[in-house]
Amino acid sequence: MGTDAPRTSRHRGLSFLIGLLVTLLVLAVVAAGVGWWTVQRSFPTTSGRVDVPGLTASVTVYRDDAGIPQLVAETDHDLFFAQGYVHAQDRFWEMDFRRHVTGGRLAELFGESQVGTDAFIRTLDWRGIAEREYELLDPASKAYYDAYADGVNAYLAERGGADLSLEYAVLALQNPGYEPEPWSPIDSIAWLKAMAWDLRSNLGDEIDRALLATTLSPEEVDFLHPEYAWGEMPTITGGPLAAAPAATSITPLETAGAAEAESAASAGEAGREAAGEAAGAATDVPPPGVADALTSLSAAIDGLPELLGPEGGDLGSNSWVISGALTESGQPLLANDPHLGPAMPSIWTQMGLHCAEVRDDCAFDVSGYTFSGLPGVIIGHNDRIAWGFTNLGPDVADLFLERVDGDTYELDGEQVPLTTREETIEVAGGEPVTITVRSTARGPIVTDIRDDFGDVAADYPAASGSPDGDYEVSLQWTALTAGTTPQAVFAMNRARDWNGFRAAADLFDVPSQNLIYADDSGNIGYQAPGDIPVRLSGDGTVPLPGWTSANGWSGSIDFEDLPSVLNPTAGYIVTANNPAAGPDGPLLTEDWDYGYRAVGIDRLIRERIADGGKLTADDLAEMQLDTADANATTFLPLIAELDLDGDAARGAALLDGWNGRADVDSAEAAYFAVFWRTLLDDLFGSLPEPTRPQGGDRWYKVVGTLLGEPDSKWWSNGSGATGRDAVIAGALAAAWTEASELMGDNPDAWRWGELHTLTLTNASFGESGIGPIEWIFNRGPYELGGGSSIVNAIGWDATLGYGVDWVPSMRMIIDLDDLDESRWINLTGASGHAFNPHYDDQAPLWQRGELRPWPFTINAVQDAASDTLQLRPVG
Repeated sequence: MGTDAPRTSRHRGLSFLIGLLVTLLVLAVVAAGVGWWTVQRSFPTTSGRVDVPGLTASVTVYRDDAGIPQLVAETDHDLFFAQGYVHAQDRFWEMDFRRHVTGGRLAELFGESQVGTDAFIRTLDWRGIAEREYELLDPASKAYYDAYADGVNAYLAERGGADLSLEYAVLALQNPGYEPEPWSPIDSIAWLKAMAWDLRSNLGDEIDRALLATTLSPEEVDFLHPEYAWGEMPTITGGPLAAAPAATSITPLETAGAAEAESAASAGEAGREAAGEAAGAATDVPPPGVADALTSLSAAIDGLPELLGPEGGDLGSNSWVISGALTESGQPLLANDPHLGPAMPSIWTQMGLHCAEVRDDCAFDVSGYTFSGLPGVIIGHNDRIAWGFTNLGPDVADLFLERVDGDTYELDGEQVPLTTREETIEVAGGEPVTITVRSTARGPIVTDIRDDFGDVAADYPAASGSPDGDYEVSLQWTALTAGTTPQAVFAMNRARDWNGFRAAADLFDVPSQNLIYADDSGNIGYQAPGDIPVRLSGDGTVPLPGWTSANGWSGSIDFEDLPSVLNPTAGYIVTANNPAAGPDGPLLTEDWDYGYRAVGIDRLIRERIADGGKLTADDLAEMQLDTADANATTFLPLIAELDLDGDAARGAALLDGWNGRADVDSAEAAYFAVFWRTLLDDLFGSLPEPTRPQGGDRWYKVVGTLLGEPDSKWWSNGSGATGRDAVIAGALAAAWTEASELMGDNPDAWRWGELHTLTLTNASFGESGIGPIEWIFNRGPYELGGGSSIVNAIGWDATLGYGVDWVPSMRMIIDLDDLDESRWINLTGASGHAFNPHYDDQAPLWQRGELRPWPFTINAVQDAASDTLQLRPVG
C-alpha cells in the first residue's frame, strides 16, 4: 500500500511535528496572564444547576474532594444519559482520541504520519464489528447505549473547541478546521475491541517463537519458552500450593441458592484433546523464510497506540478474595489492582451510578471503575456483590501462512476467492488514502499493512520447497466476530448473587478475564469466561499453514467447561494471570504467567492466617504493596558463594544481607536491577531484536533453570567468559560500573527509585517532541519501588532501561461487611483537563501506596460531597 510504518512502542506516543509556531505560541500562552483563562475555560461546571435537554427528571451529581462523581437518578435512561454527560465533562478529549484510534481515523487528527496505524485498525475492522454488535444488543442494553450517547451529545451542544478541552486549542494550531462529531453508541462499543486487542494474550509469543525458530533449534526455542511448572506453582482453582496446609473449611453464611462447592476446574482429558493437544510446537515451526514477514508484523503491532499497555509479561493484574471465615469482620474482602500501561489521564475513571430507588425502570446501584466513553461500571460492586478482573490470557488469536495467487488463496488444493473491501482514510492536510483489505475465511490478510511483508513471497518458496506463488499471513482472532460483551457489563452491574454473576460472565466473551466474586451472604467464587477456540491441530504457539482445512478452529470451549469454583476449602482465591486450572483441563493457552506473583500473594495470605490469624482491609492494602523479588531471592545465595574480586566483589558485598525487597530507597535493589539487565544482555543479546528479553517472569524461569546448569552453552558473554560463575562475575562487575555512572560513586546514596521512575504521559500530545506541550500535559517523574513479577507490579522493560512501563493502574479493597468502608485509588485523577485540581491529585497518594475512602450508600455519598450539581430537564 505504500503507507508509512507506525511508530514503535518504544515511544508509546503519537509523533507529529507541530512546528516552531506552536512552541512559541504555547510559551506565550503559559507566560501571559490571559493563559490561565485559556486553561480554565474547559473545566466543567460541578455545582449549581444546569438545564439539559433530553433528561426526563433531575439527576444529582455529587463530587467528593477528589472530584469523583456519584450520580443519582430516577430512571435507567436518565442515569446513563447523565453518565455520558459527566464523562464528557471530565474526559471528552480522551473519548474523542480513543474513538479515532478504534475507528482507524487518527490521520484525520494528526496527518499522514498516522496512516499506517489507521490502515492496521481498518484491516482489523474494529468499528465494523462494533456496528454489528450494536445491532445484536437486547433492547434494554441498546437503550442504555443510546441514552449514554445522548448525554455526551447534550454536553457537546453546550461547548466546542477549547471550551471542551485544552487539547483542542493545541490541535487547532496544526489542524484548525477540526470539530468533533456527535457521539454514537458505536463509538462506545468499539472501545471494547481496543481492550480486547491489548489483552489478546500470546500473539506476541507466537511471533517470538517463529522468529527464534529461524536461528535456533526447536529444543532451544522450547527452552526459551518453558512450560509452566505444573505441581510446583499454583493454579487459580487448585487452591494453595500442594505443600501448604489447607485453611479452615469454609461454610458460607448463606448459600444464596448456589451449590455448596461448585467446580468445573477440570473438564477432563477429552476436552484437552478436542483443543488440539496432540500436535506439538516443534513440528509446526515455520521455515526461516517467514522471518522478514513476522518481523514486520511484530513492528506493525508494536506501533499501534497502546490504550491499555504494551504487550508483555507484566500486562496482567492481581486480584484475590478472602472468605469471611478468614476475616476479622466475618464477611468477605476483595482486592484488585489491574496492571496496565501508565497514561495521563488514567485509563480508569471512578464513578457511582445510583438509582434513587431500585425498581423495574431503574435497576442500578453500582460503584467502581469505568472507562470514559463506555456506559456502566467495569470493576467494582453493587449493594449485594463485588467483583474484580485480571486477564485470563487465553490463546484467542492465531496466525496462518497463506498461499495467495492474485485475488485467490489456496485451500485444500483449490483456489478460493479472497473477500475484499476498500477503506478510505482521510488525512489532515493531505489527500485521502484508499486501501484494499483482503480476507480469507479465517480472517484478514495482515501482510497488506506493510510493503516489506512482500519479502515473504521471495523467501518462503525456496525455504519450503513449495511451488512459486505469493505467500501472506492471515489473522484469526475471536474479537473479529461480533459478540455479547457490550451487554455483559450491565448484566454484571445488576447481578444479585452467584447465579446472576455467572450468567453475566457467560456474556463476557472478548476479552476473556479472570472474574473473582464475593457477596454479602458470605460466598466467594471464581469464573473464567470467554470465547476460547478449540483447535483442529496445533496448540496455538506458532503460525500454521493456512492452505489446509486440517488447521484452524472447530468451535469454542463450552462455558460450563471453563474453570469455576465457589467457596473453596482454602477460604481464599488468588488470581495473578497464572493458570486457571491444571494441565488436564481444557486447553486455554500454553503461555501462562509463570506464577511468581501468585506465589507471593499466597504466601502473604498464609503468613497472616497462620495460627488462626484474621485478615482486615488494612492487611490486603499492605499486601498490594509487597516488594519481595523472587528473582533476587534466587540469585542471592549463589552470588554469596562466588569467589570474586574487584568491582564484582564490591557488588556482592552490597547485596550481602539484603532482604530481596525492591523498595524505592533500596541501594541493593537498584544495583541488582542493573546486574539483571546486564546479565540478560550478556546471555541473550545476540537474539533477534524483537525476541530479546524484557526481563519479566518468563526470563526469571529461563535463567533460574540455567542457574542449575552451570556448564550450559548459554553461559557465555561478549567478553569471552564462559560458565555460570564467570559470566555472573562479569555481570556483577559491569553492573557496578554502570550503577556508578548512573547514580554516582557512593553506593550508600544509590536508590532504586532514582532509576525506576514514572512519567505520566498524555497519550496524544505527551510525546510530541515539543517541550512546552509535554510540560502542559505530562506529570512526573515519580520515584517508585516494585518491579516486574513482584506483587507490587511496577514493571520495567530491560530492553529499554529501568523506567516504569507497567503499573497497578488502580487499587481497590472492597469490604462486604460495610461497603462504605471500602477503599480505592486511581493512578492520576478524576479529571482529564490539564491543570484542573483533579488532573493528578491522586498520583502522589498512589505513589505512596495510600487509598482513599470509597463512599457508596447515599448518605455516605452526600456526607462526602464537596460539590453538588443538579442536571435538570428542560421544560
